[in-house]
Amino acid sequence: MRKAAPQPPPAAHSRLAARVFPNGAHRGLANEGAAAPELTVISLGGGVQSSVLALMAAEGLIEPMPDYAVFADTGWEPDGVYRHLEWLSDRLPFPVKRVSRSNIREDILNGTNSTGQAFQSIPVYVRSLSGKTGIARRQCTREYKLAPIEAELRTLLGLGFRERMPKGAFVELWIGISRDEIIRMKPSRQPWVEHRWPLVDMGFTRDDCKAWFSERYPDRTLPRSACIGCPYHTDAEWTEMRRDDPASWEDAVFVDKALRATERAKRFDGEMYLHNSRMPLGEVAFSVGGETSAAFGEECEGMCGVQRGSHRRHHRRAVKPTPSVRVQLAHARRSSQRDIRLLV
Repeated sequence: MRKAAPQPPPAAHSRLAARVFPNGAHRGLANEGAAAPELTVISLGGGVQSSVLALMAAEGLIEPMPDYAVFADTGWEPDGVYRHLEWLSDRLPFPVKRVSRSNIREDILNGTNSTGQAFQSIPVYVRSLSGKTGIARRQCTREYKLAPIEAELRTLLGLGFRERMPKGAFVELWIGISRDEIIRMKPSRQPWVEHRWPLVDMGFTRDDCKAWFSERYPDRTLPRSACIGCPYHTDAEWTEMRRDDPASWEDAVFVDKALRATERAKRFDGEMYLHNSRMPLGEVAFSVGGETSAAFGEECEGMCGVQRGSHRRHHRRAVKPTPSVRVQLAHARRSSQRDIRLLV
């Protein structure tokens, strides 16, 4: 039995809510008339958009009520994200499942991926002994976010090992992407999972999400969900971490040094770094403007929980953006996107 949804704290009536929900709850523009899913699940990253998405659903502003929210834990989030997740879980009328495939920090120090293979799954910046530079392939999102979420969905459905989903059945997975991030919208690689982006359908931006949250919880702030040592941190984010979260900063500096100090790392034909300057993190003079440490196309996509894949049509049930969203998406791809923050 689901517990009753908690009442939000007293606040002025939201102008955003009046604009977006003039006739009550939002029911999803892209799926009207479609078959009902076996489960409706929120991919919960613990950051701005996914937190607001979950709270809106808890208030009945987005329908149907989700059956679950799933948080894929890499084991290396800032303490503030874990504290926020505890606070958030107590306010949701549906269960929050925490899943993990491995501890990404321990795997980095061991020089392995989540399955024990001898390579790094994070996109570290590399300089070879000959002086050539590059960036390692990013596989951390798939290994530490997507794979454990998909495994949990199968568990919730009661599917056994290699057991197939019945024909025509599917899970609807809500993704916390906002209107200013529509270039990140991608279908699922799994034919039995449909992605849905309620915030995009409603026209909510990241700033709208913050405004909606601050009206209800004026004494709280929403964290940014990302691994402590994510190579896609901007200079501004590294600077903020060094200033406001010294424990996380010291840990990131330690792991950055370990990338070049372990026995396995010493056998590597080059050096690995967490910052694109390819200097020890503790010695980097971060840019005043806080420019990104990665090119736009390399920014971490998700909770990370949004896969990066080809833009081909993966299956016949792939959720399609509404016409207005398609126009915005086409415009976004033609425009310079460096100032869009791909955060959840």
